[in-house]
Amino acid sequence: MCHGVWKSEADTEAFAARLADLPALRHAFIELHGDLGAGKTTFVRHLLRALGVTGRIKSPTYAVVEPHEVVGPDGTLNIWHFDFYRFSDPREWEDAGFRDIFAGPGLKLAEWPEKAAGHLPTADLALTIDTMADETRNISITANTATGRELLQGAAA
Repeated sequence: MCHGVWKSEADTEAFAARLADLPALRHAFIELHGDLGAGKTTFVRHLLRALGVTGRIKSPTYAVVEPHEVVGPDGTLNIWHFDFYRFSDPREWEDAGFRDIFAGPGLKLAEWPEKAAGHLPTADLALTIDTMADETRNISITANTATGRELLQGAAA
């Protein structure tokens, strides 16, 4: 586990950029925990930009998932940004094909993963963002897999 403080949005952006440079991210699953307004979507936007996503990056709060595709020198990277805040019916999981998405290659990012508990695989990284009174963010990152440990070690450097 790693703890840190993001004093500004620039710190969030810098961490996202370091993470985006790591090859292991191409097939990782990252859970994002934190209260409303903690900065989960802001972090995802910075990460997606660092990975090369252009255009508008929408929050998937109502759609549950927003897919992205980046074509680069290493081939095509498929990215799925989930927001399970409004997720309530387990049948949605099967009907929407989420099991197939999580079983396939690509980067998966999930906000509010606890709302889909029992359906999600083990996350490689679990990132918890806590907002402090001075607007800084306390960050806790837990690596749950070998991929997660590789990502945490590379991004913390």
